[in-house]
Amino acid sequence: MRTEQISIRVDTATKAAAEEVFQQLGLSPTDAVRMFYRQVAMQQGLPFHPKIPNATTIAAMKDGEEGKNLQAFERLDDLFASWKPKKKKK
Repeated sequence: MRTEQISIRVDTATKAAAEEVFQQLGLSPTDAVRMFYRQVAMQQGLPFHPKIPNATTIAAMKDGEEGKNLQAFERLDDLFASWKPKKKKK
C-alpha cells in the first residue's frame, strides 16, 4: 500500500527534458521517482557515482556558460581531428 507522498521542485527546463525521456521509456514521472528510490534503497547509496569537478572542469563549465574559449567545427571529423596530438615536423 502506498501511503507516503513526496513533493519536489525543479526548474521548468529540467522537468520538461526529464519527462521527455520518461515518456520515451514508457514511464510516468511517478514511476521514475519510485525506481530511483528503489535503487537507492537496494544499493544503499545513489545509483550513480556523483563526482566533484576539479578546477579545470569548473573553469571549462564557466567558460561554456559565458560563451568563452569555445571552438566551432563544420564537420564531426574536424572535431575528432582536433583531439589527436599534432605530429611533429622532422
